[in-house]
Amino acid sequence: MNAEDNQFARARLAAGALFVRGDRILLVHKTYGSGWDIPGGYVEPGEAPAAACHREVLEELGIDRPPRRLLVHDWAPNPGDGDKILFLFDCGELGDERSIKLQESELDHWEWVPVDKVDDYAIPRLARRLRQAHIASARGTTLYLEHGEPAPADRDRS
Repeated sequence: MNAEDNQFARARLAAGALFVRGDRILLVHKTYGSGWDIPGGYVEPGEAPAAACHREVLEELGIDRPPRRLLVHDWAPNPGDGDKILFLFDCGELGDERSIKLQESELDHWEWVPVDKVDDYAIPRLARRLRQAHIASARGTTLYLEHGEPAPADRDRS
């Protein structure tokens, strides 16, 4: 690595799936880390965020569901992890819940959670992102976020 490489941000990328059923969103409970989350994970080197979302949904839920469209793009640096860019995709209707086969090494439960109760499940930065993704899903739009909140250009439209 040369000195020039330190001049540019090196963000970690993650991609997740939003499944919506009316006013509820699908959350999964991780067996590690901070508990409740959405299906998803880090993007691998050379992998597109949409492909990572598709892979993670297949691995974690056992459902072969490619993302339909981007809901939110969130710049969310974290003191412990550095710069992060998070992509949250609309993955359509879940369909038959009996088809869910949780990845037991990482997940132990899933639940439909009312969007107005997401703060009771998710850490604050994730809860903000999920509320905004639910808004984007309902409006048929895509939002650019910073720390889970609409960026200046999108704040006026909220």
